[in-house]
Amino acid sequence: MQNLMKKKIFLGIDPGTKISGYGVIEVNDKGYKAIDFGSIRPPARYKLSDRYLIIFEGILQLIASHTPDALAIETQYVKDNVQSAMKLGMARGIVIVAAKKSGIPVFEYSPTQAKKAVVGKGSASKYQVGGMIQLLLKLSSRPSSEDATDALALAICHAQAASSVINKNEI
Repeated sequence: MQNLMKKKIFLGIDPGTKISGYGVIEVNDKGYKAIDFGSIRPPARYKLSDRYLIIFEGILQLIASHTPDALAIETQYVKDNVQSAMKLGMARGIVIVAAKKSGIPVFEYSPTQAKKAVVGKGSASKYQVGGMIQLLLKLSSRPSSEDATDALALAICHAQAASSVINKNEI
């Protein structure tokens, strides 16, 4: 008898204070299927604390709607700007707290890991990642938001990592 994989739902998040991309995929023995993707976009004119609240509530709503088995989040990458690093760190923290509050395990992956999982090359361009996301998820077109594309790549990256015996990326 064929060993059928239990259906799993994974939520990928590319956090940001202006745009937080999300991607929800279903994984089963037939491959990947996009369930939902898009962006949480708090108004730029809002105070930072209000934007964080919108992100938090948006993540809680996604979790309630899709009941994911796990959440995959992008690791923090900031080149030189300490203020940007702090703001991004807060956005990441809000996503992590929302998942943990909901009892969802959280796993983190670097942009390089996500690109490698989707394209096979950690130095892949955003265009290449978008093309492979479209192909892997059998979408009629590429997601219009690069943040949603990155979030879907994170969800796929986790799907691949979750199939391994040990996944050390849980935080």
